[in-house]
Amino acid sequence: MKKSEVVVVGGGPAGYVAAIRAAQLNSKVTIIEKDTLGGTCLNRGCIPTKALLHSVGVYEAARTGAECGVNVDNVAIDFSKMMSHKNKIVSTLVNGVQFLMRSNAIEVIKGTGKMISSNKIEIDNGQQESIEGARFILAPGSVPSVVPIPGINGPGVITSDGALQLSEIPESLVIIGGGVIGVEFATVFVKLGTKVTIVEMLPQIIPTEDNDLAKALKGILEKEGVKFLTNTRVESISDGEGGKLVNISTEEGKQSIAASLVLVAVGRKPNIEGLGLAKIGIKTERGSITVNERMETNIPGIYAAGDAIGGILLAHLASEEAIVAVENALGKVASIDNNIVPRCIYTMPEVAAIGLTESQAKEAGLNYNIGNFPFAANGKALILGQNNGFVKFITDAKTKNILGVHMIGPQATDLIAEAVLAVKMKATVSDLSSTIHAHPTLSEAVREAALDAEGIAIHIPKKR
Repeated sequence: MKKSEVVVVGGGPAGYVAAIRAAQLNSKVTIIEKDTLGGTCLNRGCIPTKALLHSVGVYEAARTGAECGVNVDNVAIDFSKMMSHKNKIVSTLVNGVQFLMRSNAIEVIKGTGKMISSNKIEIDNGQQESIEGARFILAPGSVPSVVPIPGINGPGVITSDGALQLSEIPESLVIIGGGVIGVEFATVFVKLGTKVTIVEMLPQIIPTEDNDLAKALKGILEKEGVKFLTNTRVESISDGEGGKLVNISTEEGKQSIAASLVLVAVGRKPNIEGLGLAKIGIKTERGSITVNERMETNIPGIYAAGDAIGGILLAHLASEEAIVAVENALGKVASIDNNIVPRCIYTMPEVAAIGLTESQAKEAGLNYNIGNFPFAANGKALILGQNNGFVKFITDAKTKNILGVHMIGPQATDLIAEAVLAVKMKATVSDLSSTIHAHPTLSEAVREAALDAEGIAIHIPKKR
């Protein structure tokens, strides 16, 4: 029987990062992965979707180039090449992770792991081997959620995994779910010419984000051609002439929407089935592994990180949780601050946020100020031809602490890093607003929004 100081289950953003950190701390590490290293994020999530979004962004830039004096003739989409480009990027990064495993002397075993005791795991890979470990990091990731809708498992109904493997552009697409996954795929396909409809059960798309962001994104995507049906429930999916019928219930009554394909984008759930958790007594709650602030389960020596522990399912949070888990497992003291986790949506324009939404601040009874600055008043955004959106600050009226920062606009997912650092360092809005930002840059919009929270913005009209 093999022995390892640290055994990691799962090779995604939590798993492979955990393995590297454990190796850095001079441990013998074994990682078990049934599929390809990199997990959902690299292979079927973050990376491939952003590759497609970049491709449609390049297409959009070429198509509209005449506006800034660049004429591009016969602009056309080669969907096959677009998908190949996406696959090449994924392959390059997977190879990079494999190299990192080798360079850190981490043994990678392909197979499915199942805990059979608190210090032993069985691997199903045709050889029925098992490993004894001193410490375990469980990071099996997540899988697409499936809701119990009649017809949802039929042909022509796909998840995000299937959407990334399409061989041709669908003529029409109904997306069930207006969260992050739904709006990102809507952005891709509407720009490829697909007729896109998003059906969302709640009254707001991207429901975890600030209402002003959601309204702005909805308005922008509607101008692109996306149709939204909020407060709408999908009753069933059936076959229609040349495609599918999505049968819905709205405030106005029942109706059906015809589409070539249906994309189910209602989120993801922890992938913990078959891991043997119940057999050894690891506690779970609502389908997620229960951990404490040290990322340790109720069984000493067994830790968990990433999507499997629930909460916000984000790759960068999963990686941080993995580092915390490993450091605690190997004798260090580490913790994670969930108040400094950026949330990013890679639509066009991008959406990014940290901290409280205005609704949350209001519900908490906080006395707060709002600062807003539109990208329409930012020189760099105008130069880029991407002047939709704004930066919004929510600050404590008395202490000037930053409660939340919300952005929709060009490169918002990069700009949010400044706000994250400010919150981490406990900087006030005055600290940020008094910091010189280079001109002309998109980051000036962040400073101006901070200035506006104090009532002294320079480049927007004085408030009456």
